Amino acid sequence: MVTNLRAAVAAAVLLHAAVVATAQTTVGVINLQKAVLDTAEIKKASAALEAKYKPRQAAMEKLRKELDDLQQKLQTLAGKLTQQAEAEMTMQMQRKQRDWQRLGEDLQADVDGERNDILSQSTQRMQEVVRKIAEAKGLDVVVDVTNTVFFKPALEITAEATAAYDKAHPAK
Repeated sequence: MVTNLRAAVAAAVLLHAAVVATAQTTVGVINLQKAVLDTAEIKKASAALEAKYKPRQAAMEKLRKELDDLQQKLQTLAGKLTQQAEAEMTMQMQRKQRDWQRLGEDLQADVDGERNDILSQSTQRMQEVVRKIAEAKGLDVVVDVTNTVFFKPALEITAEATAAYDKAHPAK
């Protein structure tokens, strides 16, 4: 009886292994970052961000030029200025340097914050688009290209995802 039980268990295990071996998992591969960055919405948002922050960037460049001019003037007049005049110019340079640095840090923080918000929202939307593509194609799993060592190009759905995203979420 024990022998029959062992034989039945072994047969069940072999049958299960055969069924699992014949079932195929369909896989899609996407470069999610490229898919998101190639959308019309992101391209338009990027241009809008650049235009929005261009005046602040121009102000920084102007301040940088003033700082360079002050430094050049200080070097040119070295030894010709009184100690007090030289100290005042040095203090003025330090203030401008500090202002320039603060402007840069504020600008970078603002741009990064807004860019991250846009990318986060677009990535969530893209994931929904990819889910719909996967369901339509009968894919069991979609893997990001950064997590793969090798894949056949026919498995890639990046361009299809970008096109579907642009259709579902046209740039306003």
